[in-house]
Amino acid sequence: MTRTICVFLFALMPVIAVADLEIFACEPEWAALAKEIGGSHVNTFSATTALQDPHYIQARPSLIAKVRRANLLICSGAQLEIGWLPALLQKANNRKVLPGSNGYMEASAYVVRVDATGNVDRAQGDIHPEGNPHIQTDPHNIAAVAKPLAERLMSLDPENAAAYAAGLEDFLGRWHDAIETWEAQARILRGARGITHHKSWVYLERWLGIEEAANLEAIPGLPPTATHLSRLTKQFEQGGADFIIRSPYQDARPSEWLSERTGIPAIVLPLTVGGTERAQDLFSLYDDIVDRLLTASKHE
Repeated sequence: MTRTICVFLFALMPVIAVADLEIFACEPEWAALAKEIGGSHVNTFSATTALQDPHYIQARPSLIAKVRRANLLICSGAQLEIGWLPALLQKANNRKVLPGSNGYMEASAYVVRVDATGNVDRAQGDIHPEGNPHIQTDPHNIAAVAKPLAERLMSLDPENAAAYAAGLEDFLGRWHDAIETWEAQARILRGARGITHHKSWVYLERWLGIEEAANLEAIPGLPPTATHLSRLTKQFEQGGADFIIRSPYQDARPSEWLSERTGIPAIVLPLTVGGTERAQDLFSLYDDIVDRLLTASKHE
């Protein structure tokens, strides 16, 4: 009798949905994109947050465990994660997500990367011979990655191919409408000049027609020096730039120091999902970026 009651009660318990694919993303934007397309059929995890520099993280045991269970690993690539991803893959020993497998995907391979160079002299700082990896700052790049990502999900989980195709179509429809809105709003930014902390924003600048006037880092990846900041103060003390941009994880002091001496507004832009309180998904990420740039451009 007791056993019968237990079976009956178990049958009344809500069914817990289990995702069909485990997706390990190196950066939050790719976890967010996979969720947009895959919905309830995917369980996504990001190795980094918007408050971390994606160049430098540790291959922690918790990350190793996540890679070990993953069906798909998606990263920006172009050597952005070269300092930690190889060690993570080696320790996890998951053949399904090793480079060259169907479960390994580099998002930047599906867009035209800028600033590629054959010079790999590390004395020049944090350079990327294969091109700038921060492709997520142009929404057209997100759209370019969405289709091959959906195709990869279909290949790995053919039983839910129709759901992934529908998810892709729904996302791209909403995404293209959003891009039109952002571009209309940001039209007045064309020709503006920005000083950036790091060369993280080249795709955003090309998308919106913003000119990169200078970088706070004299050598990419190394903290701004007092000598370089003094040089920038003299260069821009009479104007010549519309805003100074940094990411949430970067030191605020250099941009604020330069702003105080030049009157150029210093702003924080979310580099990825989660970078600000507002930027909690891909759509609100760009809503916030565009609004913050527009607010800064009206400073004067």
